[in-house]
Amino acid sequence: MKKEYAIVESWVGYELHPETPSSGVLLAERFQHYDLPVLHEQIRLRGLEFSLIFGNRTHLYNSRKSLAAAEFARDLGKFDSFHENMFQAYFTHCLDIDNPDVIAAVAVKSGLDEKETLCAVQDGRYMPRLDDARKEAESLKLTSIPLFIINDKYKVIGAQPMEIFRDLLDNIE
Repeated sequence: MKKEYAIVESWVGYELHPETPSSGVLLAERFQHYDLPVLHEQIRLRGLEFSLIFGNRTHLYNSRKSLAAAEFARDLGKFDSFHENMFQAYFTHCLDIDNPDVIAAVAVKSGLDEKETLCAVQDGRYMPRLDDARKEAESLKLTSIPLFIINDKYKVIGAQPMEIFRDLLDNIE
């Protein structure tokens, strides 16, 4: 018998660390109790499984402006390209995604108009959408991304190996 699953999918951006100042914060300060070189190596290895390249980030940057730009890109049908390019800017090239110059460069690379994108970020039109996403994430007790919710009951938190998903799906009654 074939099993069916309901997987919640939400692509509205979520600020995992909204308290991060605009200037960013050193990862070593924010995550003092972690062995960052070991963590970076684990992330790099996990990324290679999916052909993702992770650089040696030293800072955690505020993501609110880049998330607003992503919503602008979504409304113009360019979300996937923008999302991929912003992911590379932050995780591969270790750029400050709160910086308007970085947002503008990613917008242009994604086929968006630089000035229109920055205007959409600065005028606040996407802030209610981001606020709603934050409320939803808080109601789900989201503490890490990605988060997968299956059948409104089972959560898979973080970038987990495919075996975790297979085992969970095989054992759902």
